[in-house]
Amino acid sequence: MTASSGVKQSYTIPCSSIFRDAVLQLAERRGVNAADLARSVMLIVPQKAIDDYEDPGDPPKGDRETIVLKSGPAEGRPWRRKPRLQLRLPPGFAVVTVRKALKMAIDFDAGDVNMRVEKSDVLAAERAALEEARALKKRQAEPPVELLQSREELERLRQIVDNLAFDPLDRGVTTFNEALHVMGFAPNARPDMRAVRAKYRVLAAIHHPDSNYGSHQRMTQLNAAMDLLRKHIS
Repeated sequence: MTASSGVKQSYTIPCSSIFRDAVLQLAERRGVNAADLARSVMLIVPQKAIDDYEDPGDPPKGDRETIVLKSGPAEGRPWRRKPRLQLRLPPGFAVVTVRKALKMAIDFDAGDVNMRVEKSDVLAAERAALEEARALKKRQAEPPVELLQSREELERLRQIVDNLAFDPLDRGVTTFNEALHVMGFAPNARPDMRAVRAKYRVLAAIHHPDSNYGSHQRMTQLNAAMDLLRKHIS
């Protein structure tokens, strides 16, 4: 097999509605999903045997399913499309190969086809399955590099916010100048309410307790500063 056992990708497998239903019914009886059926065949059966197998093909003309669109300008409207199966498998497989493997799974279950599997094929399949299980366990135990980088960036941003943000006042916000300080204006500034509201929106997004950099104490004083400035600025 050419596919790796790394991160999985989504495959759209166009097929007839009869074939789709047969695959889903078999998966349900076996207590697995459609991707498991295809993967089990592709692990055990030699690639050449799958390549030479009959392809059930795309859905015939007029075979369509109706779905309701969930987003976009046409949200809520019905849409007729070709029947399909959505599978998540390791990258690198051809759609036709996956479809043929599913056909083999159905035929194996029905007893319509028999195949002698060499011991070496079974051992190779076991090794591939073991490697995939190990890779999955490793991915679950070790966060991806992108996640670690995101965490580091988040911590850097938090430190920047802490360094640039105002120090909460011990007695709270009681004067006009204290309100200017909390809102980030110069001591002698005389901002209008438009500027004050703009400042408040930016600071509230940062200091709200639900944000990544939130502070309940700073948010409380920010609200107090906003109330005080609103009373003094017409």
